[in-house]
Amino acid sequence: MIDDQARREFINELWERFEQLQQWAEANWPDQENPLTSADFVEARKEILGLRNPAQAPGKVPEAREPEQGGAQYENLNPAPWP
Repeated sequence: MIDDQARREFINELWERFEQLQQWAEANWPDQENPLTSADFVEARKEILGLRNPAQAPGKVPEAREPEQGGAQYENLNPAPWP
Protein backbone atom coordinates (compact mmCIF):
# COMPACT_ATOMS: atom_id res chain seq x y z
CA MET A 1 0.00 0.00 0.00
CA ILE A 2 1.21 3.50 -0.82
CA ASP A 3 2.09 5.64 2.17
CA ASP A 4 0.62 9.12 2.63
CA GLN A 5 3.93 10.91 2.08
CA ALA A 6 4.43 9.33 -1.35
CA ARG A 7 0.83 10.16 -2.28
CA ARG A 8 1.28 13.81 -1.22
CA GLU A 9 4.53 14.14 -3.17
CA PHE A 10 2.90 12.70 -6.28
CA ILE A 11 -0.13 14.99 -6.03
CA ASN A 12 2.07 18.06 -5.44
CA GLU A 13 4.17 17.31 -8.51
CA LEU A 14 1.08 16.55 -10.59
CA TRP A 15 -0.47 19.86 -9.47
CA GLU A 16 2.66 21.81 -10.46
CA ARG A 17 2.81 20.12 -13.86
CA PHE A 18 -0.89 20.74 -14.41
CA GLU A 19 -0.44 24.45 -13.66
CA GLN A 20 2.37 24.58 -16.22
CA LEU A 21 0.15 22.81 -18.75
CA GLN A 22 -2.68 25.25 -18.06
CA GLN A 23 -0.39 28.25 -18.57
CA TRP A 24 0.89 26.78 -21.83
CA ALA A 25 -2.64 26.01 -23.04
CA GLU A 26 -3.88 29.52 -22.24
CA ALA A 27 -0.89 31.10 -24.00
CA ASN A 28 -1.10 28.89 -27.12
CA TRP A 29 -4.87 28.58 -27.56
CA PRO A 30 -5.51 29.26 -31.26
CA ASP A 31 -8.96 30.88 -30.87
CA GLN A 32 -7.99 34.27 -29.41
CA GLU A 33 -11.57 35.56 -29.74
CA ASN A 34 -12.63 32.93 -27.17
CA PRO A 35 -9.60 32.56 -24.89
CA LEU A 36 -9.22 29.84 -22.32
CA THR A 37 -9.55 30.82 -18.67
CA SER A 38 -8.90 29.06 -15.40
CA ALA A 39 -12.62 28.23 -15.30
CA ASP A 40 -12.04 25.84 -18.22
CA PHE A 41 -9.80 23.74 -15.99
CA VAL A 42 -11.99 23.49 -12.86
CA GLU A 43 -13.12 19.91 -13.40
CA ALA A 44 -9.57 18.70 -13.99
CA ARG A 45 -8.49 20.40 -10.76
CA LYS A 46 -11.28 18.61 -8.88
CA GLU A 47 -10.07 15.29 -10.24
CA ILE A 48 -6.50 15.99 -9.15
CA LEU A 49 -7.65 17.03 -5.69
CA GLY A 50 -9.75 13.86 -5.53
CA LEU A 51 -6.53 11.86 -5.59
CA ARG A 52 -5.85 12.97 -2.01
CA ASN A 53 -8.55 10.59 -0.83
CA PRO A 54 -9.80 8.30 -3.61
CA ALA A 55 -12.88 7.37 -1.56
CA GLN A 56 -14.06 11.02 -1.75
CA ALA A 57 -13.20 11.64 -5.41
CA PRO A 58 -15.74 13.61 -7.46
CA GLY A 59 -18.21 11.38 -9.22
CA LYS A 60 -17.56 8.49 -6.87
CA VAL A 61 -20.79 6.92 -5.69
CA PRO A 62 -20.74 6.37 -1.94
CA GLU A 63 -21.39 2.84 -0.80
CA ALA A 64 -24.92 2.22 0.42
CA ARG A 65 -25.14 2.00 4.19
CA GLU A 66 -27.29 -0.47 6.02
CA PRO A 67 -30.26 0.89 8.05
CA GLU A 68 -28.46 0.27 11.35
CA GLN A 69 -25.56 2.37 10.03
CA GLY A 70 -27.87 5.31 9.30
CA GLY A 71 -28.84 4.25 5.79
CA ALA A 72 -32.31 4.35 4.26
CA GLN A 73 -34.99 2.18 5.84
CA TYR A 74 -36.77 1.83 2.49
CA GLU A 75 -35.66 2.30 -1.09
CA ASN A 76 -38.28 2.51 -3.81
CA LEU A 77 -37.06 0.35 -6.66
CA ASN A 78 -40.17 0.80 -8.81
CA PRO A 79 -39.63 3.14 -11.76
CA ALA A 80 -41.84 6.19 -12.05
CA PRO A 81 -44.62 5.85 -14.62
CA TRP A 82 -44.10 7.48 -17.99
CA PRO A 83 -45.93 10.81 -18.17
